[in-house]
Amino acid sequence: MTQGTGSADGDPPDGGGDGPRLEAPDSAAPDPRIAVEIAAAPAPDAGMLSRWAAVALGAERRAVCMRVVDEAEGAALNARFRGTAGPTNVLSFPAGETGLLGDIAICAPVVEAEARAQRKTLDAHFAHMVVHGVFHLRGMDHGDDLRAARMEARESAVLHTLGFGDPYATS
Repeated sequence: MTQGTGSADGDPPDGGGDGPRLEAPDSAAPDPRIAVEIAAAPAPDAGMLSRWAAVALGAERRAVCMRVVDEAEGAALNARFRGTAGPTNVLSFPAGETGLLGDIAICAPVVEAEARAQRKTLDAHFAHMVVHGVFHLRGMDHGDDLRAARMEARESAVLHTLGFGDPYATS
């Protein structure tokens, strides 16, 4: 994985607003923009992770590397890049390189525990973490209430396109 510094502030490069129309890819063919490595369980298969990332990327042409990690690797990345002890669900590392948007690390045991606690399916929560991570790479963040509301609305729209419910809905 490329070393990064965390997510950037502001709107995505596509200019924000309602954004482009979102459509789930029809093809099961791998997306050349997305590399997936599964180094921990439980996790959906690489094809699903790639499909979810492709929808979140939209027209973005730069590549994304995604790695599913265990608690030890997740904690090490979180300590090194955020100065925070313990693993977190997803980390995004913008690349700042031509052709590469950045890297995403998703901690499988954390996502599994969160899915269970939130009474979501593992796939639904993993899809949310993939979309969330890609959106950070695209320049979105949740640093204040307005940006958080915009990012959450966009995440919910993408997840709806993928067949999942609103991850922020309260029951």
